[in-house]
Amino acid sequence: MEEIAAQPHERLRALSILRFQGTGTEAREDLLTAEEPLEIRIGGQAVAVLMRTPCDDFDLVAGFLYTEGMIRRPQDLGALSYCSTAQPPNLENVVEVRFSEGVVFDLERFRRSFYATSSCGICGKASIEAIRAEAPVLVGHFHLPRAVLYGLDDKLRQAQAVFARTGSLHAAALFDPEGELLVLREDVGRHNAVDKVVGHFVRGGRPLPDQAILMVSGRASFEIVQKALMAGIALVAAVSAPSTLAVELARESGMTLVGFLRGQAANVYSGSERLVP
Repeated sequence: MEEIAAQPHERLRALSILRFQGTGTEAREDLLTAEEPLEIRIGGQAVAVLMRTPCDDFDLVAGFLYTEGMIRRPQDLGALSYCSTAQPPNLENVVEVRFSEGVVFDLERFRRSFYATSSCGICGKASIEAIRAEAPVLVGHFHLPRAVLYGLDDKLRQAQAVFARTGSLHAAALFDPEGELLVLREDVGRHNAVDKVVGHFVRGGRPLPDQAILMVSGRASFEIVQKALMAGIALVAAVSAPSTLAVELARESGMTLVGFLRGQAANVYSGSERLVP
């Protein structure tokens, strides 16, 4: 298989944030793992967009093609290269795929199958711009006391019944501004857990509350923020760190995004005006 080498990506980036410690506030820089979209093109046409940390992109694309059944043998893959016509900031965010001679690929069949079965947020869409275009305007005009925010982590852990027994599941929970648990779901995939929380209201034929807080047990990836935005959730808190793209979308959409929520401390990456002493 042929490959065209490229310069290594920037994996870590520093962002200015506010650090809450008790009733105090401190401005500081936080080092985050980068998250960017990687578009896969076959025959010049986009077939998928994967959210990833920029690194080992050709390995990622090759594995994706194989596990999705787009190639049946390693020998079917002819060449991978970064798109020569991509413009900044996407110089290394578009990968062109060429199959070996004689390999036939049905693009339309794959699109129908992949779009129907994809369960990882925007994966399989030709562009992430659809997220911003389709997302509702966030209402969320409310304030959350820090004392309530600091209590969400403990309440989430206490409500994780299956995790307490296995230690292997992610959790997502929706709270009201008083810190009362509305619904919690667990799943091996953090994105699935969020979908289950949203689906609880959808199946009940009612919208999610305007004044609601989503708490997730892992990191806040772009998909988590994207799903919250599409559901109209204005405040997202996570036990671990967000990615750069998650912070970017939260800031653009007016969402409050909190990371490293543990005990009496948290990092606030956007929307600090909703959090009051």
